[in-house]
Amino acid sequence: MQRDALPQRTDPRALRVVLVAGEASGDLLGAGLVRRLRARFPNAEFAGIGGDGMRAAGMQTWHDASELAVMGLTEVLRHLPRLLKLRSAFRQRALAWKPDVVIGIDAPDFNLPVERWFKQRGIRTVHYVSPSVWAWREKRAEKIGASADLVLCLFPMEPPIYARHGIDARFVGHPMADEIPLQVDREQARAELGLPASARVLAVLPGSRLGEIGRLGEPFFEAAWEVSERIPGLHVVVPAANAACRALIDEQLTRSALPKALSHVLDGQARTAMIAADVVVLASGTATLEAMLVKRPMVVGYRVAELTYRLVKALGLIKVDRFALPNILAGKDLAPELMQHDCNPEKLAAAIQQWFDHPQKAADLQMHYEQLHTLLRRDASARAADAVADLLQAPAA
Repeated sequence: MQRDALPQRTDPRALRVVLVAGEASGDLLGAGLVRRLRARFPNAEFAGIGGDGMRAAGMQTWHDASELAVMGLTEVLRHLPRLLKLRSAFRQRALAWKPDVVIGIDAPDFNLPVERWFKQRGIRTVHYVSPSVWAWREKRAEKIGASADLVLCLFPMEPPIYARHGIDARFVGHPMADEIPLQVDREQARAELGLPASARVLAVLPGSRLGEIGRLGEPFFEAAWEVSERIPGLHVVVPAANAACRALIDEQLTRSALPKALSHVLDGQARTAMIAADVVVLASGTATLEAMLVKRPMVVGYRVAELTYRLVKALGLIKVDRFALPNILAGKDLAPELMQHDCNPEKLAAAIQQWFDHPQKAADLQMHYEQLHTLLRRDASARAADAVADLLQAPAA
């Protein structure tokens, strides 16, 4: 649709930016973006939905990010009336505020319809963090383009996919790659966790959601026990994302044969646990990127509900042969992936043992992981702010 040009504003205080973030990771991205935009437009105004990080960066929050943090089908259905009411009130308040741009950060189920609504009313829109169009349902890129004038991508393989559909998408890098140093300190991490400096350590991360832990915890812990039988004195560290996850992990460990004196359940501290470890076994997801950035050899496992797995396979929805982000970024298998029926204790234990038995192979991995770290280390918040500024200064479509 033809849109009116943005009002010509000689006073930078006139710039108004609406942002929407729905969880802690989005709040972190939003805070970095607000700071960088404020550096470019010192008196700009920022408002919308966010958390403590965005408030600290100077954004006025009309709603807290936690109000959008709903996961799982039954949870979404239960909260749907409240979410629809919140969305309606938010859209009207934001429209009345007359923003120059609306930026949705991740949370695509909430943000893409919101962005589309504003785009239809002639307001420029940005979606920060592309859904995984490279993994499944590439045609979603067209729907995202109907919502966003600009897509800010964390990974380099994403913009070419959008380009095939005529959508402006920019690779800005990953903030986690900016945050984590190229070299991390294993000795310091072990000291923080009270682990012996010379011990052999396995970090076990079966996921941050109860469903994941329910499917992966027991095979992961059984695999860890099998490895501990071959490596006497092996310390096993298990970060728990929250109290509910810890309760389930504790229950699973109680049934496990792992030596209790050498098993350490942590409250959070996932990154410290990975840095402290010699090897990491973990669920497929963002944690694999973090393990790559701290340069740890890993074994990646994942299981979904059997019906879901069969449907996805039957319908051909998955378009990739690899699932772990380090392998996808490298275009080759740097970390063993054991999915669905292959994600069993015997195969997991054998893959973990390989890393312990071949330290040179683990050392050789460092170069590959450092190259990928450098690829993603782009000062993401600054690049994202540059892209938003370019959008604001471009002629209206």
